Amino acid sequence: METVNEILSKLENADNTTKNILENELVNIGASALPQLVDQLQVVRGIKRGVVAMTLIRIGDASVKYLEKAAKSNKDFEWVAEYLIREIKAA
Repeated sequence: METVNEILSKLENADNTTKNILENELVNIGASALPQLVDQLQVVRGIKRGVVAMTLIRIGDASVKYLEKAAKSNKDFEWVAEYLIREIKAA
């Protein structure tokens, strides 16, 4: 199985079909990837950031505690975490 970083590196030149496949791979890794996904969300931009955010939303409630923890330690990330938590709870 590929690591989160390996999957994210493939997003740089991915078309929409490949992007969707890679997002599904991240979702399938599941809760074990959450710490790394939340860390990556704070540093990646563009397509990678969108895919990581959607992955966290799709993984759902398990993502919330990691987002809350990151928001407490990174005030610049707080609004992103709060937005994603609202999306998760609305789903």
